[in-house]
Amino acid sequence: MELDKMDENDWKYHGEGNKSLVVSHVQHSQVLRLLKYPTEDAEHAHQTSEQAFKHIQNIVEFSKNVMKPLLGETCVHHGEAVKLPLDFLRQLSLKVQHERPESRCDKVMDTFSGCALCLPNLTQLSACRLSDRRPQLCIEIKPKCGFLPSSQLIMKEVKRRVCRFCMHQHFKIANGKWKRMSRYCPLDLFSGNKQRMYLTIKHLLEEPQNNLKIFKNGELIYGCEEVASCQQDLDALAHHLGPYFPTQDTDAPVNELIQAIVGTLLDSPGCDHAGDHWRAPPVDGCTYCEGSPLPCELLQNENHSLPKDCILHRILQAQMLDNLDIEGVYPLYKRVEQYLEEFPKERGKLQLDGPYNEKFLEKLKSCPAEDDGSIEYAVGKVHQYRVSMTAKDCSILIAFSPCGEDELLEPNLDLQTPKPRFTTSVSILDLDPKPYESIAHQYKLDSKIVNYYLWNTQANQNKPHAPATHVYLERDAQDCTLVFQAV
Repeated sequence: MELDKMDENDWKYHGEGNKSLVVSHVQHSQVLRLLKYPTEDAEHAHQTSEQAFKHIQNIVEFSKNVMKPLLGETCVHHGEAVKLPLDFLRQLSLKVQHERPESRCDKVMDTFSGCALCLPNLTQLSACRLSDRRPQLCIEIKPKCGFLPSSQLIMKEVKRRVCRFCMHQHFKIANGKWKRMSRYCPLDLFSGNKQRMYLTIKHLLEEPQNNLKIFKNGELIYGCEEVASCQQDLDALAHHLGPYFPTQDTDAPVNELIQAIVGTLLDSPGCDHAGDHWRAPPVDGCTYCEGSPLPCELLQNENHSLPKDCILHRILQAQMLDNLDIEGVYPLYKRVEQYLEEFPKERGKLQLDGPYNEKFLEKLKSCPAEDDGSIEYAVGKVHQYRVSMTAKDCSILIAFSPCGEDELLEPNLDLQTPKPRFTTSVSILDLDPKPYESIAHQYKLDSKIVNYYLWNTQANQNKPHAPATHVYLERDAQDCTLVFQAV
C-alpha cells in the first residue's frame, strides 16, 4: 500500500465482528481490519492511539509466535500492523456506514488512532495460483469447541454430556439473539465420521447464524449476522453454485459442496506438517453430544477419528490445551490475582498482557502436569486456557476454484474429487489473544449458560404441553438477568 495515496473508494465493506470491522480492496487481494469502539466511548478514542497500535501488534505477535507453531505455517497469516492517514479513515467510515448491519452499529470504527491490521484477502485464491479469472468460492466456518470436558474439577455433570455450543443455543434463543435453534453440533464436525460431518454441515447451511458464510469472488452471498433473523434461501445458493457443480439436479450443487467441504477438512490441502513436536495431552471423555439431533446409532459409532494432520485435528489439539475447564481454571486465575495483589510489579514478568513471543510459547509447553501450588503452574494453565479459547473461537476459510483440464497444479493444492477438480486453499483466521481479565467473565457466563439449560430442559420435561410462560431469574453479585421463555 502507498499510504500517501490511500483512497476510500478503493475499499469496500467486507464484514465485521464484535471488536473489529473489515474492508477489502476492490482490485488487490488485501483486507484491512480496524478496531471498533462503543459509541459512547468514541469521543475518547483519540486518547488510546498507542494502546490501539499495541493491541494490533499483540494480535500479530500472538498469531505469528504462538498459533502458527501450533496450527501450521501455511495455514496462519499473521498480517502486519500499519498506520493509516486519519482523513482516509474518516472518509472510509462514512462510506461503509450504510452497509453495516443495524445490530452492529452500537459501535463505531476507530478513526482516531490511525491503526489497522493488514492481511491478505483469504476469501480469494492468490492470483499467482490461477492461470485465468475463474469463479472463486470461499466457505468460512467457525467450528467452536469440538470436545466435551472431562476434568474431575467439573461440578456440573451435564457439561460431560452436552457441549457448550448446544447449551448456549438455548440461552441465545431465550435472550432474543436468534429466532431458531441451530441443529449444528461441533462434536459431529470434529468426529471424523463423514456421515456425521455431512449432516451437521447441512444443518449449518440450514441455520448458519454467525457460524457460516459463503463468498463468491470475494462477495458475501450466504450467511447472516443480523440478530434474530437468519432465514436463508438454499435454492438461491444452489443457483450460485451452478458454475462449480454443473448438474440438472437442483439439490445436487449444495450436496456436492458439502462433500467438498468434508473432504477438504479431512485432507487439509495446502497445510504443512507442524506442531508434531508438541501435542496436547488427550482428553478422555464422550465423543458425542447428547444435544446433537443425529440418530443415537450414528452418534455412538466410534469407529472414526480425525486424520492426524488434518486442519480439524490441529485445531482440536489447540483446544484441548484446556484440560481443566473454566471451573478448574478460575481458582488458578484467583491465585494469580492474589499473587499480583502482593507483587503488582510481577505482572509484566508473567506475560499476562504479552509480549507473545517464543518465551510465552515455552511457558505453555513447560507448565507442570500436576498442581504443585506454584504461581508458575497457575500462570501456565491460565495461558493454556487462553490459547484454547482462541482455538475454540477461530474461523476456517476454504477457498477453491475449478481447475482447467490441462492446468498444472502445485502438488499440495489439488483436491481430488470425481468431478470437478478444484484448486484449493485452507486458512485459519480470528486468532486474537483472549484477554487475561476475560476469565472472570467466562466463569460467570459458563454458569449462566449451564444453569439456564438445566432450568429450561427441566421445565420442558415437567410441562411439555403447558401453554404457559415461565420466568427464569438469575442473580449474582453484579447483575440480574430476567428471561421470558415460552414453554
